[in-house]
Amino acid sequence: MDVQHLADNESHWDEVAELHRRSYDAEELADDPNRMSDIVVDDAQLMAPFLPNGSVDGLDMIHLQCHIGTDTLCWARLGARMTGMDLSGESLKVARDLADRAGLDIEYVQSSIHDAATVLAGRSFDVVYTSIGVLAWLDDLDEWARLIASLLRPGGIFYVRDGHPMAMAVDEHTPPGVLQLGWPYFNAGPQAYESDMDYSSPEKVGNVCTYQWAHPLSEIIGSLLSAGLRILDFQEQQTIPWAPFPWIGYSETLHAHVLPDNLRDLCPLTFSLVAQR
Repeated sequence: MDVQHLADNESHWDEVAELHRRSYDAEELADDPNRMSDIVVDDAQLMAPFLPNGSVDGLDMIHLQCHIGTDTLCWARLGARMTGMDLSGESLKVARDLADRAGLDIEYVQSSIHDAATVLAGRSFDVVYTSIGVLAWLDDLDEWARLIASLLRPGGIFYVRDGHPMAMAVDEHTPPGVLQLGWPYFNAGPQAYESDMDYSSPEKVGNVCTYQWAHPLSEIIGSLLSAGLRILDFQEQQTIPWAPFPWIGYSETLHAHVLPDNLRDLCPLTFSLVAQR
């Protein structure tokens, strides 16, 4: 990754860490020992068939790109011995505060994916986890996949759920009800994205430029296979936890965003994948 791209992205995530503490209702989550994030509830169900006794309870688990640790905290509540890793130091300050507030023992490590093999050298885990809004921030999935393979114990599993590359290629600025391509499906290099407003709230931000990368399914799956992992499960979903287009609807029943009925069968919104070392 270009050093400036990494620095710009890190500055952005540092800036929005405190904003996301508020907009994610993170302190309310930390204060309620029975509360779980919708993301972890869904991911736990998708992971269960591939876990010992269907649960992460008692397992060593690392959450890559954990941001402010709201989901990391929830996995700890399910009994996992959690380590969280993220590029942003300010995000990890919030994550540590939330863990202390919740009375949970969670280790947090600051590192980019590029440096993680050195930072985490010699460590291994039963589960490597990452989910929702993560892959677009990575430029080199081969390096990412090799890191995952190096962190997994024999028989350990890796899990990812993220925006489907097809949905991520849809132009977010098209009129309501129109699915029109406007973002690369294949990896065309760094794509500059400029916005003075954070996705989670109407608050303005100072670090307006970030860089993201498109990754087709062939690159995602191929990188994991090349790293020696075995794909155990792959699914595509018609729901998504965030709003990729301003006009997308929200289902209170599903606790997720969904396309209108007439468009729902035209485009997958997320995918999930389980792999094993």
